[in-house]
Amino acid sequence: MSLMILDTCVNCDVCEPVCPNKAISLGELYYVIDPNLCTECVGHFDNPQCVEVCPVECIPHDPDHAETQDQLMLKYEHLMAKAAS
Repeated sequence: MSLMILDTCVNCDVCEPVCPNKAISLGELYYVIDPNLCTECVGHFDNPQCVEVCPVECIPHDPDHAETQDQLMLKYEHLMAKAAS
């Protein structure tokens, strides 16, 4: 699954710089995660880095974007190939 940021986000700005896929950006009211770029850090780290650093624990799985570990790895590989070209 992709992750999402809840409206309990306090805009502390610690999640955005740790995202290896640049999936996190400042939205209209609080930070948001682009589900097309989020791999839950699969391919980069063992755990999602944004979840690790979030002080208010507002980054759960996004039920609207369910993906298996294999699908997340394929997305990671696609993003890396795109970045290399």
